[in-house]
Formats: sequence, C-alpha cells, structure tokens
Amino acid sequence: MVDISCRDRIFTNIEAIVFDKDGTLADVESYLKSLGQKRSRLVDAQAPGVQEPLLLAFGIEETGLNSQGLLAVGSRHDNQIAAAAYVAETGRHWLEALNIVESAFNEADSYLQNKVKHTPPFPGTLEVIKQFHAAGLKLGILSADSSDQIQAFIETNDLQTYIPAFVSAVGSRSKPHPSSFLDICRQLNTQPNQTLMVGDAFIDMAMAKAAGAAGSIFATWGWQTRLSATAIADSTIERIDHWQQLSLLT
Repeated sequence: MVDISCRDRIFTNIEAIVFDKDGTLADVESYLKSLGQKRSRLVDAQAPGVQEPLLLAFGIEETGLNSQGLLAVGSRHDNQIAAAAYVAETGRHWLEALNIVESAFNEADSYLQNKVKHTPPFPGTLEVIKQFHAAGLKLGILSADSSDQIQAFIETNDLQTYIPAFVSAVGSRSKPHPSSFLDICRQLNTQPNQTLMVGDAFIDMAMAKAAGAAGSIFATWGWQTRLSATAIADSTIERIDHWQQLSLLT
C-alpha cells in the first residue's frame, strides 16, 4: 500500500485505483456527439417530432456534449429507455417505442463502427497507468460502457498486464449505485477504503462515497465544457497534462 498525493489532499494506505473509462481515460466527446446526433435522426425518421427533445435529453449542445448528461454518463440501456419514452409520447405503444429505438440505435452503431478506434486514450494516460502499476498499485476500470467495449479498449491499447479487472456498470448496477464499485474491489482483492475512484462524472463521485471508497478524484480534461466538482469530490485534476498531480509519496 502507498500514500498518494493529489494537489492539497493526501490519501493514505492506498492499494488500488479504479478509473472510469469514457472521458477519463478515453477521448470520447466527438464520437458520442456524432452517435447521439445519428441516433436522434434515425429515431425521428420513424417517430417524427422527437429529434430536438432527444438531442436535449442526450445532452448534445451547440458547443459540445454535456459531460454530466445522459449520453455521457448513462449506459446504452439508460439511453434507450429515455429515447423510448419520447417516442411513446407520440402515441406509440411501449413495445413499439422500444422496437423503434432498438432499430435506430443498432443502425447508428453500424454507421459509426469500431468505437475503440475513434476513442483513443488521452495523451500521457498509458504512461501514468504503467507508472502506477510499477509502484504496485492494483488498477481497474469501472464504466457504463458494455463489457465488450471495455475489453476492446484494454486489449487495443495493450493494457491487459496493467488493468486486469473491469466492471460494466449497467442495469441494476448502474452508477451511482455502489454495487459496481464493490464488485471491482472484490475482483482486485482489495477493500473499498483502500481504493481511489478517478472519474469525470458527478455520479462517479457519488458512487465512491456510497461505497466507502478511500476517496474520489474528479477529472475535468475530457470535455470542452469543464465543471467543478469540489462540493462532492475529494480532489480535482483539471488537465490531462496535470496527471503528475496524482503522485506517489515515498
């Protein structure tokens, strides 16, 4: 176990660090914005009048994507249910609404193939992960993305040696419910109070607190519009080139 300093905060007896993926390790804003726009157009083609409300619900703005919006932090299932609710408002019965959304989402996926290719790690991220691993820290990923996409990110970037554990926080385990954090702690064979959470969303911070984590660190570098999480996070790192603010104490 090691002590870790992040700006003016010191976290003691840390054994593991758990990272969110999208917006924290992977640069996803451009991809997600394109995906949300494509989904909303395809849904609107079958249920006219829902495109603009869907764009708002997804958190798609003129200047970028809302980092705390549905598309950025919700699972695919979360986004489907929200979209189906708008379709149902047009008079479709629920099963029809679900089928319309499923079809549109699948077509959007086909159009924007190979997510991992379009969402590379932020510069410097892989080097930091290797440094933490070399220091003896256990590392994991906890994401609202699917298990297949998390595994693809790890394998594409040759991180299997450094990040042996991951959890897809979907369904009943969606953030901010603490169960997913507890799950990955069990995978890493560590205790929550010896594990740090690093993420880009308020729900990451809330989940860590609910799970009894050693602390939470809010990363703001992943989005054009940057928010402060000082009220709910234990510390904040504003820029990717400030990764060194998360340093090991000897």
